[in-house]
Amino acid sequence: MSSYEDWLTIAVEEAEAGLAEGGIPIGAALMSADGQVLGRGHNRRVQDGDPSTHGETAAFRDAGRQASYRGTTMVTTLSPCWYCSGLVRQFGISRVVIGEARTFVGGHDWLAENGVEIVLLDDERCVQLMSDFIADRPQLWNEDIGV
Repeated sequence: MSSYEDWLTIAVEEAEAGLAEGGIPIGAALMSADGQVLGRGHNRRVQDGDPSTHGETAAFRDAGRQASYRGTTMVTTLSPCWYCSGLVRQFGISRVVIGEARTFVGGHDWLAENGVEIVLLDDERCVQLMSDFIADRPQLWNEDIGV
């Protein structure tokens, strides 16, 4: 897999899996510097009753321990929240590829200000997933973002 769009497809597949399980449709993948999938996952807050299992944290955990995260890319269907942005900074993930930031703007500007490369794709699949979910389940979405 070599393109950001290909990588995003992995995250979209994860988001769709989360939605099919009754959860929040946010998916992510952690990619190595040479474009290999290190880990993938989706938001599992509802399924596991665990408020810390966001898409990015699930992908990070699935990747397992790495000697270094320099050169890796976190691919996510939605702009990462502050919690997940902190994870990116804490572990020195070099790049974040974001499917969309129309339905939610997290900490990606802060990440950019602190040296993380940000690629915002504005992908219609991601926008539609979140727009439909927010319209269908606003209370659950507000719970997820802390409103």
